[in-house]
Amino acid sequence: MNRLGLPAFRLVALAAVAGVVAGGLAVYVKAHLSGNTQPPAEVAASAPVEAGRCAAGTDRARAVVAAATGEVAALAAADPSQPMSGLAFNGPDGKPMTVADLGNRVVLLNLWATWCAPCRAEMPALDALQREMGGDRFQVVAVNVDTGDDEKPKKFLAETGVHSLPYYRENTLALFNDLKKRALALGLPVTLLIDRDGCLLAHMNGPAEWAGDDARRLIEAALGS
Repeated sequence: MNRLGLPAFRLVALAAVAGVVAGGLAVYVKAHLSGNTQPPAEVAASAPVEAGRCAAGTDRARAVVAAATGEVAALAAADPSQPMSGLAFNGPDGKPMTVADLGNRVVLLNLWATWCAPCRAEMPALDALQREMGGDRFQVVAVNVDTGDDEKPKKFLAETGVHSLPYYRENTLALFNDLKKRALALGLPVTLLIDRDGCLLAHMNGPAEWAGDDARRLIEAALGS
């Protein structure tokens, strides 16, 4: 029995189902994407600089992931590390933003949806991690990727007592498709650990227990890297 309250085999099955659903939605929406991604010319111009900046982060990623044990042992080190600072979504004020706008913070970026049972199970733990460790040096950024309006995800957060997590949103699946193209997203939930320079340290598909000692040690390792 996992600390999320679900047997391990059920978590794997639910994650797999969520992946199939999310993959289907991604294919459907791909041709209709719009919103807050950078223009192609800007992406092309910045990509070599960003990639070069993150190239040195691969060894750092391996060192940090060595601290990923127990409840967060499923995290995989970025190999190679790659830039995440341009990942785009809407902030708590509803306006477009990117990871770069979060400033000089280590970021735990989590994509979730209300129809994803493992996502729903881990939200209170993510909320607890943000409440305990969030601040000027670290931020949990849980991005809801439900299509449609804000009513359903906001209702879920209120009903489950999730109050410490700012409300981030991306309802076109552009963010999920971006990570899918990078072979980082297979389904939901998907979680990325990003260093203060906007470079990927680690990634994971599926849920984890984010409120325990294992998660705290991981974040402390990332902050010290």
